[in-house]
Amino acid sequence: MKIVFFGTPKFSTIILEALIVSGYAPVLVVTAGNKPVGRNKVITPPPVKVLALEHQIRILQPQDLESIEPDLKALNPDLVIVAAYGPPFLTQNILQYNCLNVHPSLLPKYRGASPIPGAILSGEGQTGVTIIKMTDKIDHGDIVAQEKLAIESQDTAISLTEKLAQLAAQLLVKTIPLWIKEEIVSRSQGQSPTPYCPQLKKQDGRINWQNNSEYIERQIRAYHPWPGTFTLFKGQILKILKGYVTEKEETKLNPGFVFLTKAEKKLAVQTKKGVLVIEMLQLEGGKPLSAEDFFRGHREIIGAILQ
Repeated sequence: MKIVFFGTPKFSTIILEALIVSGYAPVLVVTAGNKPVGRNKVITPPPVKVLALEHQIRILQPQDLESIEPDLKALNPDLVIVAAYGPPFLTQNILQYNCLNVHPSLLPKYRGASPIPGAILSGEGQTGVTIIKMTDKIDHGDIVAQEKLAIESQDTAISLTEKLAQLAAQLLVKTIPLWIKEEIVSRSQGQSPTPYCPQLKKQDGRINWQNNSEYIERQIRAYHPWPGTFTLFKGQILKILKGYVTEKEETKLNPGFVFLTKAEKKLAVQTKKGVLVIEMLQLEGGKPLSAEDFFRGHREIIGAILQ
């Protein structure tokens, strides 16, 4: 069977590896271009490219999808699999092939580019993966297969991405032979309104202390590692890396006010409703620190109002 695989980040890599191990190695991998990474801006290939090179699979990194249409026409693939590739649309000339998309949510809920952060931020108790037959509308195709997964209270976007990628890989490997044999009857997603999750921007991570503590705690987990959550302390960016909601403190302080909790002497911030205890944080230009270590060097944070 001739399979073409579209994917870029680690989520895609886990799925690609499962395909290779299961005997469904693609004849072609399409991925994003190499990009500068880190402070030194080292030009780095996407994770999918690294894996494809290890297995000597042909790779294309097109600037536009039209440029690879002749390659696909020459291959005439039996199946095209798309998993977190990047561009949300395939061209009509690519969609004419048998195209399946692996999406990390229980469609039709959480369509778009950031469904994993979206589910955590909304306080969902479960999410899952959905395989759909691709159309020219983003994440609207008929459902081919779907499986659920519980969201744990400590899950971050990075931990949940790993779990969903593993689940998606297993589901895809089971689905491919049934789909090719036409033993699956797909079903419509329906037309009901559903949350849409756009591409995240850096500014999305800024904390509004007028929100309640439970929402901010979910925001910290949902936006880890990107775009991260941050506030301003003395005009500098202060990243909040980890925290939890406490029910032990009852205060009448202004939102954003920093104090030490009475019982445990923990660094905490008042929100509009409830208190968030800070466990890990990072000042602009510094390294990640525990709240205790940060407090030793920045005692002036007590009584400050974070913006």
